[in-house]
Amino acid sequence: MRRTFIITLIFIILIGIAAFVYFYFFANKAGVVAPNGSTNLPVAGQGTPITGDTSGSGAALTVTARLVKISAGPIVPGEVVVNIPAENASSSPEPEVAVNYIERQSGNVYAYRTHSGTLTRTNNKTVPGILSAQWLPDASFAFVRYLSGSDFSTINSYALPSSDSGGFFLSQNIADIAVSSTSILVLASGVNGSVASTEHTDGTHTLEVFTTPLSSLRISFAGKSRYLAYTKPSATLDGSAFLVDDTGHFSSIAGPHNGLVALSSPSGKWVLVSYTLDTVMQMELINTTTGDTVPLPVATIADKCVWTADDSSLYCGIPVSPASGYAYPDDWYQGVVHFSDRIWKIDVADRYAQLVLDFPKETKDSLDAQALAIDPLDTVLVFMNKNDGSLWSYSL
Repeated sequence: MRRTFIITLIFIILIGIAAFVYFYFFANKAGVVAPNGSTNLPVAGQGTPITGDTSGSGAALTVTARLVKISAGPIVPGEVVVNIPAENASSSPEPEVAVNYIERQSGNVYAYRTHSGTLTRTNNKTVPGILSAQWLPDASFAFVRYLSGSDFSTINSYALPSSDSGGFFLSQNIADIAVSSTSILVLASGVNGSVASTEHTDGTHTLEVFTTPLSSLRISFAGKSRYLAYTKPSATLDGSAFLVDDTGHFSSIAGPHNGLVALSSPSGKWVLVSYTLDTVMQMELINTTTGDTVPLPVATIADKCVWTADDSSLYCGIPVSPASGYAYPDDWYQGVVHFSDRIWKIDVADRYAQLVLDFPKETKDSLDAQALAIDPLDTVLVFMNKNDGSLWSYSL
């Protein structure tokens, strides 16, 4: 009798453990649905925009009068902030600003209006697994890159519209992409080097702009008819940055430095460069007209900064006390180490840095700023917290 009781008790305990494991790890987990109802990621030539609910989804959290948590996250790195013309804005006495972003899990597009506080899903096309997004300045399209295929070895690039219609694929396995108001810059890389081409924003009229034997590059626009190219950063390898003119001629502007990352100002007059020297982060400005180099009083990884539209200033997430013993920027990219940042403004003309947002004091949480964006009128700064993927806005 006692033995039967013990066996029964053990059986009940095992059932309880199995139920706990199921409900804790598997039940009530939100899933993602690919276009056409398939369980596969979208591939070139397949899938159409899914129309449906465009009502608000969730609610932003106002932390202070100036700091708002737009999305608990995670979102896709890359947002765009747009000033809305007065005739299209709400009745708010302040000019309206729209923050456009993509939810990582679903690939749905959202727009948050900073003054009215409204959050709207503007496109519910499902593109799960997006790695990054590059937006047109008017927020009409986001050029997204994501992995597909049975072994996730193919990189698809897709022009995702902010509304519920349109959209088109670009070439597969694009190594890097940048956008301007009038064109797209795409980079194809292989063992024999790299080829950069421009296309119209509708994906037509491809024009080769330069070739190089360098196979590991990152690219961006550097004003009109010029491009910035730099070697992919590594803490253990020397990297260099180059300006490329419309004839495809390369001019070295920075390096060689370990862990070099470069960020061009909108006009291309200035390039922000970060690197490591004896494992310590350094940051400087380079005047591309004169070649002069200006060391800066604060340092971070250039990918944690954003330029204002008029080239006058930078906003950066500056680590308070970066941990020693790590390889920067590699360990930061890979998520091995996280920072506790404050947001600083760097004035280019007067060469000073000003503390803008002491995030830990405002929220009691830690901020690792990534994917910063700012509106053309310099009224709203937006950033993603790499620690949890959440999206925030701060009124300047």
